[in-house]
Amino acid sequence: MKIAYNWLKDYVALRETPEQTAETLTAIGLEVEALETVDAVKGGLQGVVVGEILACTPHPDADALRVATVDVGDPEPLQIVCGAPNVAAGQKVAVATLGATLYDANGAAWKIKKSKLRGVVSWGMICAEDELGLGDGHDGIMTLDPALAPGLPLRDALALENDAVFEIGLTPNRIDAASHTGVARDLAAALNLPFRPPTTDAASLRKTPAPAIAITVADHDACPRYAGLTIRNLAVGPSPAWLQKRLLAIGVRPINNVVDVTNYVLHETGQPLHAFDADRIAGDEVIVKTCPEGTPFVTLDGVERTLGAHDLMICNAREPMCIAGVFGGLAHGVDDATTGVFLESACFNPVSIRKTARRHGLNTDASFRFERGVDPQAAPAALIRAAALILDVAGGAIAGDIVDVYPAPVAPAIVRLRYDRVRRLTGQPIAPETIAAILRRLEFDLRETTDDGLLVAVPTYRVDVTRECDVIEEILRIYGYNAVEIPTHTSLPTLPAARAGKERMQQTVADYLVGNGFYEMMNNSLTRADYYLPLHTFPDNRTVRILNPLSSDLNALRQTLLFGGLEAIARNSRHRQTDVKLFEWGHCYSFDPAAPHHPPRPPHAHAQPRPIAHLVTGSG
Repeated sequence: MKIAYNWLKDYVALRETPEQTAETLTAIGLEVEALETVDAVKGGLQGVVVGEILACTPHPDADALRVATVDVGDPEPLQIVCGAPNVAAGQKVAVATLGATLYDANGAAWKIKKSKLRGVVSWGMICAEDELGLGDGHDGIMTLDPALAPGLPLRDALALENDAVFEIGLTPNRIDAASHTGVARDLAAALNLPFRPPTTDAASLRKTPAPAIAITVADHDACPRYAGLTIRNLAVGPSPAWLQKRLLAIGVRPINNVVDVTNYVLHETGQPLHAFDADRIAGDEVIVKTCPEGTPFVTLDGVERTLGAHDLMICNAREPMCIAGVFGGLAHGVDDATTGVFLESACFNPVSIRKTARRHGLNTDASFRFERGVDPQAAPAALIRAAALILDVAGGAIAGDIVDVYPAPVAPAIVRLRYDRVRRLTGQPIAPETIAAILRRLEFDLRETTDDGLLVAVPTYRVDVTRECDVIEEILRIYGYNAVEIPTHTSLPTLPAARAGKERMQQTVADYLVGNGFYEMMNNSLTRADYYLPLHTFPDNRTVRILNPLSSDLNALRQTLLFGGLEAIARNSRHRQTDVKLFEWGHCYSFDPAAPHHPPRPPHAHAQPRPIAHLVTGSG
């Protein structure tokens, strides 16, 4: 998951550098796997400076060209041939000097070289906006503030700020941090800084008396909450530069102003949204329901898919429009002809979304979040936030009222926290006032305080925090794992007599291998079932398959350690580590297809782990 540093600063006043911020994130459990610098303009405008045109004369052999004498801060001015109609003496302009590489708005690159135009040598280039990737303007050269000094790097003159993007290896339980505000909340808690989430007053939004599109939810188990609003008289087009810049920084391709806003709010708040063309909603009603088994449906990628009887769909009065929480439909998306949209913000059952996404082989930003559990309380706020941005970038007004179907509000989890339990699990005597301060910074509600502990109400966006030990983990990661004192003495349990021989043998073998230059590795017990299709030694019919796999690469339990070892060699080879010596101890699994099978038991019920060791080596 990608998080942009400059975007984070909208919600928390970071004083740390990106590198220091990365260390803080990793320390609080949001491991930063990579940190990348993103130029405000591709190439960073290296070699592009402010120039002052000292003189401008007609080209002797071309009526459409001018010969300019340009001061770029060097001892001698440059002679540059320019064909722009607005070039004139006295202007401050953007000059690409020899050796500079320019990227236009489409990403095409070219290098500035000494050239001769109709017999006159040109020692650089006076640039237009589109030639620098700063806009679409090509009517003439880009003119700058007359107060700027010649030779000043254009990046500094325009105050273009580079960004840093964190690649965070998000664990499945921390879906609350799958957004910029989620990460900012944790940073604010860790650094003891104010957290400033985005807020929008619904009463301030422009409205029109036109009726809103109605909502009916037929399956409240699969869709606990569904909110929507209708916007009329908007104009679909390109997004403003600030919005495109934010999305591009995290690798999201801008599409149009309406769709870009839904993607922006998704990555800002973690709440998936979807926009439908309002004029294509038959009956002016949105119905959340399932469709008959075998119903054909064409998704946004142009692929026709066959729906299952349990696939939750967003429908109108005549047909399905979207696979709920997973992927939109081609016939009901927003395009340049759209003048009204219905905006959806919902909470779907994670199990329902996970099964549908796996059935159709779809993995989207929306399904990623819905599968892990979004905050049911966040739907209206994200909807209002997106509506305000759409009104700002696309115009229009909200038709009627916001419709919010939420028949059974979700109550926060209540956890009893005991101070002595905190000390026992953390090994650290954390003061009660420190515990309370950390929990408040994480937005936990302290319902009751006693001498022995606290009664804590967990925010609904923390779907992973349900037990006392979960709350203690939250306290410890903000308190700081490194702040826990290392004891001077420790004790370890002795090995049971029945296992001592086996453990001793494994340790002896491991010590020998390490002494001979091997490294011990630990691979995932899950692997790719396709590995076993052509094998006789480990036949496919003995493979223990996962009923609900996360991906096709992790859809079975391993029968052998060999493939994990080969993957490790391949991974090292790709990183130019071509001389590796590895070993692994681990369990392998298989089942006997001839063994009795009872329907209530899963196919892998007969799987028996077999501990084995395997050595692999690779060299260049």
